[in-house]
Amino acid sequence: MNIGIVTSDIMGKTDELISEIAAKLQAEGVALAGIAKVLGNETPGDHHCDMDIRVLPNGPEIRITQTLGQGSTGCRLNPAGIAEAVAKVEQSGIAGAGLFVLNKFGPQEADGHGFCEAIGTALAHDIPVLVGVGKGSRAALERFVDGMAEALPPEPDAIYAWCKAAMPR
Repeated sequence: MNIGIVTSDIMGKTDELISEIAAKLQAEGVALAGIAKVLGNETPGDHHCDMDIRVLPNGPEIRITQTLGQGSTGCRLNPAGIAEAVAKVEQSGIAGAGLFVLNKFGPQEADGHGFCEAIGTALAHDIPVLVGVGKGSRAALERFVDGMAEALPPEPDAIYAWCKAAMPR
């Protein structure tokens, strides 16, 4: 099992790192599966809460958050958006990828839903998985991978090097 985990204490940095590494690898011709955050699509003043993701390798882009109104404190994650993204990833074909990318192991995955099955499919096909995770879901991810993952420093060169080393030649 080959899983690299990226976490940054800087808000939005994990998404940025994962998306930039995915773009770099894709530009090099690496076949990717999974999702990456679309950078720069945040609504001004939302503190990076709006999130559009791109299904790898070629889209579509899907909004996975919802607007709950001013003063709302509930989770903005849109389960229907996540379900759509999961379906699109599964339809795009994970088996032929060189790397599976998940920008964030979040609340859906922490509950055993979301992209958990897709991660399992990638691993069953010996496809390495690069996954971002925040503090809130880190313990759930640790349980999910059962000690079989490597924590990567939140540095582009280190993440890129891990990806290149982990991918089948």
